[in-house]
Amino acid sequence: MKDRALTVESIQAGELIEVPQTRVGRRTYRRALARSIAVLLTTVALSGCQSILDQSYEPSVAPSQTPQIVDEVQKNDPRAEMGAREHPRIVASYGGEYKDVKTEQLVARITGALTLVSENPSQSYRITILNSPAINAFALPGGYVYVTRGLLALATDASEVAAVLSHEMAHVTANHGIERQQREEAEVIASRVVTEVLSSELAGKQALARSKLRLAAFSRNQELQADVIGVRMLGEAGYDPYAAARFLDAMGAYSRFNSIDPDSDPGLDFLSSHPTTPQRVDLARRHARQFGMEGKAGDKGRDYFLQGIDGLLYGDSPQEGYVRGQAFMHGNLGIRFEVPDGFRIDNKAEAVMATGPGEVAVRFDLVDDKSGGSLTEYIASGWVTGLMPDTVRAAFVNGMPAATARASADRWDFDVTVVRNGQKIYRFLTAVPKGSTAALQATAVQLRRTFRRLSPSEAANLKPLRIRVVAVNPGETIQTLADRMLGTDRKLELFRLINGLPLGASVSAGEKVKIVSE
Repeated sequence: MKDRALTVESIQAGELIEVPQTRVGRRTYRRALARSIAVLLTTVALSGCQSILDQSYEPSVAPSQTPQIVDEVQKNDPRAEMGAREHPRIVASYGGEYKDVKTEQLVARITGALTLVSENPSQSYRITILNSPAINAFALPGGYVYVTRGLLALATDASEVAAVLSHEMAHVTANHGIERQQREEAEVIASRVVTEVLSSELAGKQALARSKLRLAAFSRNQELQADVIGVRMLGEAGYDPYAAARFLDAMGAYSRFNSIDPDSDPGLDFLSSHPTTPQRVDLARRHARQFGMEGKAGDKGRDYFLQGIDGLLYGDSPQEGYVRGQAFMHGNLGIRFEVPDGFRIDNKAEAVMATGPGEVAVRFDLVDDKSGGSLTEYIASGWVTGLMPDTVRAAFVNGMPAATARASADRWDFDVTVVRNGQKIYRFLTAVPKGSTAALQATAVQLRRTFRRLSPSEAANLKPLRIRVVAVNPGETIQTLADRMLGTDRKLELFRLINGLPLGASVSAGEKVKIVSE
């Protein structure tokens, strides 16, 4: 969760809260829960807050002034206008730029080699590493190319990163973004119609925000064309041409790994706009064969790749807080709380979500509050639909002023708890199916009991997780190396994924591998 105030509007649209899952039962439940949260909250705007869906919002994140490949994108290229216009918004929506000299030099080295063999060697590129754990890469007209730190963490060598970048550069040189720009113009018109019909500026902005997620997708033929061009670039640049097929397989495996966990955000992931299929993998391998046999063609660039990502931030950033087991901790905000055993926490940009047995769900967010007014009046001020006024109570939570209440909407019962700490109000919404009173009470009590301020030393000792490159010691195995991993309860599976190790593989003394650690 970002350490900034959130608004009612940012949690209003149920479809933006819901995250599709591969299991129908979980998907149906999350859709119902999303609707229940949306029903619970009204459209009352809170003073001093800014919605993440507000398209008039001008982010403080500015375009990089030090691009890695050229001093600036081509000034005389009219196609670059769209990229220049959207660049600040993209950077802001993905958590800003990720700044690390050696990682930037790694990506620059790869992109430079690919540029020399591209369809248009005179095309300049602005490469941006996005500070997001999502697995994604994409391009805008005019040479704006983006790759997330999450994708770099998943890759096992430079050729796999080159496979993704060459694919995106192919979209640029093939002018695929022009059609997407035309679709965007149509979507803007559609959003204006929504605004006029509903007489709601917010509705129009939400429609536009949702449409932008769809605009990331190129057509099937464009994706296949970019695959073919990308594999050719890989081979001609001297990289392992089979890396494209290999990384498509790796992303598919990672997608399946995440599908078991609740609520990853598909709108930010590569596979949502670049769906992998056996056809794409077979096509990539077939075109790679013109450069030689698999395992004997091209360079993987593993050594300098590992050197470039050693220390790479992994997972949540300090600005979003950290999930450690059953606890959520935020050093900048100076707070922490714990969810009951059996719950799983998902730290989103707009809120912290947790889900547990019996279809119990929790949402945690915050709003700015400089008024210092009564929390019982705040909780009854109209932002909660279905509030039961006779249940509103003043309280204290670990020395902090608080208020609690119950609400009911659709087929859900809610506990609403608000806590003031300084000039912020923290809000817990706990939802259970109607009639599940015991589960509602137990969960809400656990949240209130464990919500507290961090001591200065606790906040100072919070450290983000990072990719660490280590040499295998004599006698170490995949299992013992995986046991050193932090941040996941599925250590062995994640270790195999980030190191590209299939079942049955082994490691040798002196070999370098990646682990997730502090």
